[in-house]
Amino acid sequence: MKVFAETGDSKLATVYMADFGDNKIVEFVEALQPPFARSERWVLMVSTLFGCPIKCRICDAGGQYHGKPTGGQILNQIDFLVDKWFPDRKVPCDKFKIQFARMGEPALNPAVLDVLEVLPTRYDAPGLIPSLSTIAPYGTDKFFERLLEIKDRLYSSGKFQFQISLHSTNQTQRDALIPVRKISFEKLSEFGDRYFRQGDRKITLNFALAKGMDIDDSILLNYFDPHKYLIKITPVNPTCQAVKNGIISYIDPNQPMVQNEITDRLVKNGYEVIVSIGEVEENRIGSNCGQYVLNYLQSKKEILDGYTYPVQTVN
Repeated sequence: MKVFAETGDSKLATVYMADFGDNKIVEFVEALQPPFARSERWVLMVSTLFGCPIKCRICDAGGQYHGKPTGGQILNQIDFLVDKWFPDRKVPCDKFKIQFARMGEPALNPAVLDVLEVLPTRYDAPGLIPSLSTIAPYGTDKFFERLLEIKDRLYSSGKFQFQISLHSTNQTQRDALIPVRKISFEKLSEFGDRYFRQGDRKITLNFALAKGMDIDDSILLNYFDPHKYLIKITPVNPTCQAVKNGIISYIDPNQPMVQNEITDRLVKNGYEVIVSIGEVEENRIGSNCGQYVLNYLQSKKEILDGYTYPVQTVN
């Protein structure tokens, strides 16, 4: 793995670009969560595919798919970041989160599960919390069955975070935003009932909420028990694809939504609701989503819509 460029702010988030050869380029990220120090909260986001075949209309990683990294290639990304700060691989962070949520849908790559198997012994990290975010593509049942077994064996008692990106409860809207066949709400509900154990973190249902997208309480309650699921509402990040497709965020990151009609009714129906805004500056860095840096490097010009931080070549 050759890291060839980076962009961002070391006090907030840094995006790294790495080349594995044969057009196999990934991005990976390290981020802090102000006001917390690295010793308190440190977040890594790694790529699980070379590009992505899904082509979600709010994500910049789609359209340049070149296959699946091996488990070793995923670990290369994590090792690079850990070794930078903790060369002895003792990570003394109270919360050390590794998110399999940068470039690529993780459920399409079984090597992600191989990585989850070795993380607890590869690093001395008492605060380790892996986090996997998925759209739950159709045909990935074996992936999730093995994930359940690994979670119960290695990451019980709240040491694993599992997120399903719904974005809308309206299937037509959801299909327009995520243009591939997905596991049905009914099947997701059945899996969730088997996945959730006493002491686990609740399963997160993520809504990167765009204007005009539906969150229907009756549909949620029919499939997703508030005792097992929580709702996370985030802005639609200003990715190049979101800008191109005219998708406007329901939440204005500059005017954080603490409580409104949507959150009120979800809470009244028993759901724990998290409105996750993050740092506005991360939108300018581009550390939240996508593959903008590869596009930037290929086009050799500044991207005026979306991300604006300069890219630095790494020697």
